[in-house]
Amino acid sequence: METETRLSKKNLWFFALGTIGRDMAAAGLFLNFLLTYIMLTKQLSPQQFFTITILFVVARIIDAVLDPIMGNILDATHSRFGKFKPWIVTGVIGTGIIVIASFANQWQGWTYIIAFAILYLLFNIFFTMNDIAYWGMLPSLTSNSDDRNQLTSLTSLMAGVGAFLTNILVPIGTVGNNALGGSTVTGYAWISIIFVALMFFTQGLTVFGVTEDKTIQAQQATSKRTKVSFRSIIGVLRENDQATWNAVMLFIYMIVSNLSSTVISIYLYFSFGYSGTWNFVFTILGQIAGAVIFATFASISKHFTRKRLIQIATVMAGGGYVLLLLAGLFLPNSLATTKAWLLSVINVLPSVGNGIFYLILIINIANSVEYNEWKVGIRNEGIIFSVRPFVTKLGMAAGQFIAMMIYLVTGILGTTNQISKLESDQARGVISAAAKESGIANLIAQVPLGQDNFLLALVTLIPAIGIGITYWIYSRKIIVDEKFYDHMLADLEVRRQAAAQKVAQQ
Repeated sequence: METETRLSKKNLWFFALGTIGRDMAAAGLFLNFLLTYIMLTKQLSPQQFFTITILFVVARIIDAVLDPIMGNILDATHSRFGKFKPWIVTGVIGTGIIVIASFANQWQGWTYIIAFAILYLLFNIFFTMNDIAYWGMLPSLTSNSDDRNQLTSLTSLMAGVGAFLTNILVPIGTVGNNALGGSTVTGYAWISIIFVALMFFTQGLTVFGVTEDKTIQAQQATSKRTKVSFRSIIGVLRENDQATWNAVMLFIYMIVSNLSSTVISIYLYFSFGYSGTWNFVFTILGQIAGAVIFATFASISKHFTRKRLIQIATVMAGGGYVLLLLAGLFLPNSLATTKAWLLSVINVLPSVGNGIFYLILIINIANSVEYNEWKVGIRNEGIIFSVRPFVTKLGMAAGQFIAMMIYLVTGILGTTNQISKLESDQARGVISAAAKESGIANLIAQVPLGQDNFLLALVTLIPAIGIGITYWIYSRKIIVDEKFYDHMLADLEVRRQAAAQKVAQQ
């Protein structure tokens, strides 16, 4: 019978709390709001806007090399501070500097395009270091299935807290009368500084508060490793079908999530006024619902199988997007307040469904480490966990690319360019706050209703289709369920004991 390593309360909380500020500054502000920041503060021609779109794609192609290589480097790291913490620290410092530089600037035109290209590439490098090392540490803290579920759900809950705070503070602190410093330009600058300070603090909790389990470290040390080469990385991923299919689903999920959190905010600004009020209401209800799922997932998973939970999540998310579209199309704008409240309440459904999807995908990727060892005799947790951040960023980039195409197709870019000019003029003191507010209100009033509805249709139907495809893949390709995982652990323990006896006899 296998002797499983259990998770200490200290490790549980200090690891989970570490992601709050990280998700606020990097995953939240930089990856989720950078496009909104560009739309509302930069005046870009269609050619310049399309260039940024290409840069998004190119940066993610570079990530295709950086992420798995970083995972392999992580596998080969042996220092007196451990294999994870040196990369966590280096990554978080570099990421913090880049995030502030990306939002605390007033560059325009091609000057901004050049700066964007440099900063975006550096962000990929440093955040990859931090993200792979942080999530790669998770399997080294416990091998117990229930503990891993608890650690994954609590960490995701804390990430949800970071996302919750980000989605509340950014709209309120950057748009409208409550913008820090008086304009969207200064608001984003101050938000970036505050969020980076929080990131340094919460990551410090993980670095100084978490202790890796020596038993699992010993198992990792005796586990076979592949050499650090791109060919070996591709080989490992090809052999691990479960990691591959979960990566495909995570990629689709991130496209869905990105469209839901970025383009929908522009729709709300144009439909219900240029302030953070309805973005706040819409977001807070969805975030609270998601937080409840993260907080209760460990208990829920004891009563429902992951396959059953995926079915429930599909109905809630897919159905929720369809209801959002119907309510947006058929409720008249004369009932603006009622319509906004109804959309905000309906958004709870996809928020809960997407939360369940995400938790299960993260657990499945974690379980792919043992599946890899069971199938080919090699753990390679660094390589396998490089799949999650790589696919997450790739999916977000694809989502941002689609969002940018939506802005071009719907003609929204022309309006946002005029809004960003007013914001910049007010930040420089050229016009008053009242003149800016009046000008933006007039611009939004001139946006045709059909343009708003087309925007809403694209950001609800695309996610609904994506959720359906994800469920189809899960139901046909994922074999590592709860029973299969327990069987793997028992079989691996027998193999380890046999290997230990063989070494002792020699």
